[in-house]
Amino acid sequence: MGASLQRSRTRIKLNRRSYDGDQLNPLRLQPSGVREKKNLWEIRHDPYDVSRIFVRGRDGWITVFWKHLDRVPMPFGELAWNHVRRQIVAEGRGATEEQIADAVAALLRRAHDGPAEQEKPRKMTSRDRRVAARTTATAPPAAPPGPQHPKPARAADAEQAPAATTAADSTPEEANTLLAKVIPLGIFDPFAEAEKRW
Repeated sequence: MGASLQRSRTRIKLNRRSYDGDQLNPLRLQPSGVREKKNLWEIRHDPYDVSRIFVRGRDGWITVFWKHLDRVPMPFGELAWNHVRRQIVAEGRGATEEQIADAVAALLRRAHDGPAEQEKPRKMTSRDRRVAARTTATAPPAAPPGPQHPKPARAADAEQAPAATTAADSTPEEANTLLAKVIPLGIFDPFAEAEKRW
């Protein structure tokens, strides 16, 4: 996705979001040198992650972060932003950048927490659920936890420790953390494969 940065001394506005950073200081009020683009700077953004944009500078791409990144602690995309903005406008309220950011954070929080039994907040519509699911699906995966098996303290303890446990011997929590034996594969040699008979 491309856009152009005007020669401005203020921040970059893209889809009602403000991006700014000290890295832009050398580019402010300076022509890009591309006359076909009216001397504007080239901007690229990822529609699935609105936390940053990329500005092509003289020495390469510059990453510029969203001004209100601290308001929404999880990544989200244009879909969630536009959905919440349309809801706020439909309710007749003014849609400032801060209000939209807070509403997106509330939508993602409700989607993460699930239904609350003791309190009855606004029910999520099917469109809310779809936006939250797509936003969650595009988020980077969390790192898997490491193995939680304790290691023996001494060599004598290692000899007495069982070699492997089965799923029947372990508790349900341990059954999910058991690791399989790794069997290494040979290195693929295309030249040796070519000499084999088909």
